[in-house]
Amino acid sequence: MLALHDVVAFELGLPHRLMGSAVDDDGTPLYEVRVATLDGGPIMSSAGFEVLPRFDVSILEGADTVVIPGHYSGPAMRGEPIDDTLRSALAAAHRRSRIVSICTGAFVLGAAGVLDGRPATTHWLHAARFRRLYPQVDLDPDVLFVDDGDVLTSAGNAAGIDLLLHVIRRDHGADVANRVARRTVVAPWRDGGQAQFAEEPPVPDVDGDTGPTRAWALTRLGDPLTLADLAGHARMSVRSFTRRFRDETGESPQRWLVGRRLDLARRLLETTDLPVEQVATRAGFGTTTSLRQHLHTALGMAPLAYRRVYRGTPVVSSVTKAAG
Repeated sequence: MLALHDVVAFELGLPHRLMGSAVDDDGTPLYEVRVATLDGGPIMSSAGFEVLPRFDVSILEGADTVVIPGHYSGPAMRGEPIDDTLRSALAAAHRRSRIVSICTGAFVLGAAGVLDGRPATTHWLHAARFRRLYPQVDLDPDVLFVDDGDVLTSAGNAAGIDLLLHVIRRDHGADVANRVARRTVVAPWRDGGQAQFAEEPPVPDVDGDTGPTRAWALTRLGDPLTLADLAGHARMSVRSFTRRFRDETGESPQRWLVGRRLDLARRLLETTDLPVEQVATRAGFGTTTSLRQHLHTALGMAPLAYRRVYRGTPVVSSVTKAAG
């Protein structure tokens, strides 16, 4: 474990709790978990307590796996050059070890060049910033974790649990990972491709040349907007608009529009009693079949199942109400 200043306290404890409790059938520990800081000195955690490590960064030289937990500040979060010692240590570790990041730990790997040209993920809340700072990384903010062989990244907090259990399962099999999961009372398996169930920020991002058009589209999600409509509002050709839009958001206009319609549909399912048919219409999907297909593709759930989970109360169908 390499802990940096302002390390997320919850994530700092995950490798010790999970990998540290992995044992074989005879009870022999399968991992030795050690915590280090760059200079071996104390650092402040996000919870306000100091971390007093026993090791400095040189311990990485003998590590089979290096874990970088998330942190809330630091040069990597701002797109600034990271400490030369840190960069050199991660580059060396990348050549000989497996590297795992949790949440915003991916920013450190991005700044070190470890993720260049590779798939990765991070917490959805920081995805736009990550894309802007490290465009050379193939970021997928819609999954819990990404296993790219010798480099693995996860989304925030609980997704770190999923990733570390995946590592244990990959190293020692399902039985060992399941024992760890039972001991810590967590789900033994959530597929890395499962969605993060991200809440869209309430204030739309209107930066860039296509920003005003994005803001305009957000007020018309129920309308049958086409790519030509969006490009016309921006006073660009379709080709120029598509290229500029992708540069500014990291995705195509069509994919962005579907995502925002899904955000609206989810809010309506969570906060209203509207029938699914009306939710589909208001969100711009037109039919319940279309809404169901898009929601299942994105989240693996049907509309009523999503409503049950996020309303926290049983959903009574119109047929049941009529019978009552």
